Amino acid sequence: MDLATALRWTTERYPHRRAVGGPAPLTYAEWDVRTERYAHALHQLGAHEGGRVIFMLQGGEPLATLHLAAQKARVASLPLSSRFGVEELAYCITDCDAALIAVDEHTHDLVLRAMESVEQPPPVVWAGHPDHAPAAMPSVAHVADRAPGTVVPVTPAGEDISVMLYTSGTTGKPKGVPRTHTAEHHAAVAHLVQTGHAPGEATLGAMPLFHTMGLRSLLASVLSAGVWVPQPKFDAEEAVDLIRREQVGALYLVPTIYWSLLQTGRLSEATSLRNVAYAGAAMTTSLAQRLDDAVHPERFVNHYGSTEIYTFTIGPDNITKPGCAGRAGIFSRIRLVDPDPDATPDQVVGDGERGQVIASLDSPEAFAGYWNRPDADAKAIRDGWYYTGDLAVADEDGDLWVSGRVDDMINSGGENIYPEEIERALALCPDLDEVVVASSPHERWGQAVTAFVVGRPGDSPEDTLAKVERYARDAAGLPSLKRPKRYVVVDQIPKSAVGKVLRRRLTAGEFETLADSQDGAIP
Repeated sequence: MDLATALRWTTERYPHRRAVGGPAPLTYAEWDVRTERYAHALHQLGAHEGGRVIFMLQGGEPLATLHLAAQKARVASLPLSSRFGVEELAYCITDCDAALIAVDEHTHDLVLRAMESVEQPPPVVWAGHPDHAPAAMPSVAHVADRAPGTVVPVTPAGEDISVMLYTSGTTGKPKGVPRTHTAEHHAAVAHLVQTGHAPGEATLGAMPLFHTMGLRSLLASVLSAGVWVPQPKFDAEEAVDLIRREQVGALYLVPTIYWSLLQTGRLSEATSLRNVAYAGAAMTTSLAQRLDDAVHPERFVNHYGSTEIYTFTIGPDNITKPGCAGRAGIFSRIRLVDPDPDATPDQVVGDGERGQVIASLDSPEAFAGYWNRPDADAKAIRDGWYYTGDLAVADEDGDLWVSGRVDDMINSGGENIYPEEIERALALCPDLDEVVVASSPHERWGQAVTAFVVGRPGDSPEDTLAKVERYARDAAGLPSLKRPKRYVVVDQIPKSAVGKVLRRRLTAGEFETLADSQDGAIP
């Protein structure tokens, strides 16, 4: 099914039910009419069937409306990260050959700077607050106001591109990931089933719509006739207020946002919360326990997947087995193969052995390949399987435990060491706020296991350094081989726009040192 039809059918079933919550609510009937008008406007502004449109907005209902309007206009939606730098943004604009680019007051200046290095820049249209619109720039809202409220006379096909998301590009250039209506629809259905999202349930739209998790919350809400409560810019205190006021029952967030919600000390006030799900990064056992204590959710789900294939596996019980990635999703098939980058899909590892996770591209949630990147296809796609680059081990129950990246594996003195198992041990240190393990060059060992840590407020960097070294030696239960050979206290851990740890920046030396055990001493 295409997403334009999905929204229209939901509206037929529940025209008067709230679709959008928050300070500017909309019923499904109101949202359906608005998205039809905006679809007409996209056509009138030059985005024709089969074309692509960049949406460079902060988020919230305006961006969601444009995304849904693009589905109805049979135009591919390209919501780009508002946190892209000028060079990254200019690359994406050039790469996708968009018919136009929509901006708001938060992104206008950034887009204009990026366009200076684009040879054939697309037209720019205004999609922000009307009071801030530049005089000479066409306004999507003004064109939409004059558009008929009738159904747009085009019908998307299931294999049409619904959306193209650009990966963050932690190494090299961002990669465009085109996803069809069929893939997006199946991913939304999978999300509803796998997280237990109930019909009509309210969910918080705090994740950005340039990220697969943000889109999944939005589209799953539409399919289930739920209430999508937008929060264009995350603020923990405001988020708790929205959850309480809107009686939000389902959350789908990255662990760093859950951590921020817990820091308010008010999350236990959110008595409507029923389902808690997370993705995008590992969650520590201590954070999982704190969430369970505060919310007591009926379901606590770890979703493991990617932009390319929405679901790899689902860990449905993050209370009994915190951090477990579980088994393949309802539309998924996975294998663990030899960690060698050139391994074939048939080189399956033995029981209990660590292997690289690969996922079948036969999944209806899967993409078909990167946009204009045969080099990336050659690296990630082989014989009908997608090579995730993640390492994992299956336990005696057949459940998956993800244990890092193939590229993040540390070879120290000829031994392969996996950062995440060290991080899990050090994360229990009471004197740390955050810890990430990566490699750094070492004269004797080649690569040294290095713990980058953020201390507790009030502790000096030197105190933090001494405490974590002592904990690692006396209480972490780490054998000497896996014990960090270097500890670095930093002011913050580098993260992507959605809170994913950028480990490679640490490996590349992109951090500010507050204290360092350096000197090659082995704890």
